[in-house]
Amino acid sequence: MTTTVEPAAARTDPAAPDEEELPAPPADEEDIPVPAGAPRALLRSLLGPHRGRIATAMAVILLQQAALQAGPLLVAFAMDRGIPALREHDSGPLVAVVVAYLGCALLGTLLQWAFIKISARVNQDILLDLRGRIFRHAQRLSLDFHERYTSGRIISRATSDVDALRELLSEGLQELLTVFLSVCSISVILLVLDWRLGLASLASFLPLWLIARSFRRRSRRVYRRSRTAAASLIVRFTETMNGIRPVKAFRRERANDAAFGVVNRQSATATADGLLEIARYVGLSRGTANVWSTGVLVLGAWLVTDGAVELGVLTAFVLYLRRLFDPIDQLAMFLNSYQSAAAALEKIAGLLAHEPTVAEPTEPEELPATSVTGREVRFERTRFAYRTGKEVLPPFDLVLPAGQTVAVVGATGAGKSTVAKLLARFYDPTEGRITLDGVDLRDLAGPELRRGVVMVTQESFLFSGTVAENIAIGRPGATRAEVEEAARAIGAHAFIAELPDGYDTDVRKRGGRISAGQRQLVAFARALLADPAVLILDEATSSLDVPGEQAVQRAMRTVLAGRTAVIIAHRLSTVEIADRVLVMEQGRIVEDGSPRELVDGAGRFARLHRAWRDSLV
Repeated sequence: MTTTVEPAAARTDPAAPDEEELPAPPADEEDIPVPAGAPRALLRSLLGPHRGRIATAMAVILLQQAALQAGPLLVAFAMDRGIPALREHDSGPLVAVVVAYLGCALLGTLLQWAFIKISARVNQDILLDLRGRIFRHAQRLSLDFHERYTSGRIISRATSDVDALRELLSEGLQELLTVFLSVCSISVILLVLDWRLGLASLASFLPLWLIARSFRRRSRRVYRRSRTAAASLIVRFTETMNGIRPVKAFRRERANDAAFGVVNRQSATATADGLLEIARYVGLSRGTANVWSTGVLVLGAWLVTDGAVELGVLTAFVLYLRRLFDPIDQLAMFLNSYQSAAAALEKIAGLLAHEPTVAEPTEPEELPATSVTGREVRFERTRFAYRTGKEVLPPFDLVLPAGQTVAVVGATGAGKSTVAKLLARFYDPTEGRITLDGVDLRDLAGPELRRGVVMVTQESFLFSGTVAENIAIGRPGATRAEVEEAARAIGAHAFIAELPDGYDTDVRKRGGRISAGQRQLVAFARALLADPAVLILDEATSSLDVPGEQAVQRAMRTVLAGRTAVIIAHRLSTVEIADRVLVMEQGRIVEDGSPRELVDGAGRFARLHRAWRDSLV
């Protein structure tokens, strides 16, 4: 049992939200870099599994556009061939045109229905896949990411950003395909009908393209601000609702309302700017189209008067010209959806491209079989610093023999929770390694590590569901008898039995139906059911009253027998069950010994113990 500690560097960086100051959360999710090509790669991976159905949808919309664009040609044929034939008492051509027109209308309707049905299924499958990816990846990301990146922003990625993509997939892409196919088919038809009028009409694409290009550039910046503002709204709202108790306790309603008003106005301003860009685009493009149509119509009328173009051709030309320019508004809606979705896709791609700092091993090892309950823990030249480079723990060596209960004490900010989180592998050491029976924690797969090491925090978070379900999180396959046995061992059975439905009582959101001390007992039972070789208790008795703490300590003496345990504690009463005490100060272990040895000495722990005893008088 040895401890060797290097001289400590000045410690200014954080290690735990309850103990050391965490880095300030990013003011903007742009802090997550988006690798070049990540949005396109994400889009390809989402669309890839649906290539067949997408190709079918494309074929359907192509046929639908063919049926739709046949209308003006049939009108031209009726005017130039059908009506003259009718004057000659031949109604065949006109009847054929009418039947063909009705057939095209019916076919177009059926094909439109088929396209919407196919595309809707593809869209929902894509969105289902994307939401699942975001959820799974968010769980896979390391603790340091979640301590910097607020949960509200992750919620925004999975809700408002996914909704922006949904709008593009469900409506925008159909509009784009319709516009693209209409423009291509009508351009060809116009050139076939009359190349002079066709070229004059297609020349309008240059100013319209310049207007669309300007809109895209300007709106890209607006929609990025809009996605950021939407995320800020969700962050502010969820933060307030999650902290509703302190809001009520400290009468923060007016202050929170003012803060929410700021982000609400920012969101409204960004949205208004987006609408203004759309209005500018629609006005300019519609004005250009109207002026151009007038010019083409004048040219066509002159050609008809000159006998160079038939009246039916000019009529069809005018109908097609209107169809050519009508999709401008549709294109504006698509560009609106596209810019919003592009900004959303960029942010989602950035999140999904972010790799965990605590990565799974490529070739995982298994813990050696042992006949004893606990396992030996070694910190070998272990050093830890945060991303800023400022040192939290200087290099140190520490051996925790199998079956030993070690209490770690010290003032707030001493680095106690950092040691616990390194052992639980919430973080990886910057240098050195931590081993469990000689196996580096970084070489253990997640399930193997969780069977070996379990941590109970002061937060004692409970999920919505029954008491039994919350305890069984420690071992999902446990029977009801095993769940109740764990609760009895920790002293939680009595209060659980008194609940309205006993172990089947729904604790509701965050366990709000039971008290903080009872939630702590449930968290203990959860950890004990998991039966780990190493148990870490990080301020785990902080929510218990004196009788409750004494009951837990009695249970812990039995439960921890033979198990390696690390207890992070401010309450020195918790230390009494430990075999060994480590005293930390500014990231260094300054005292190491049994509780009795340190109490009888003249060091920091002895002074802390005397002050604690005096406080009980």
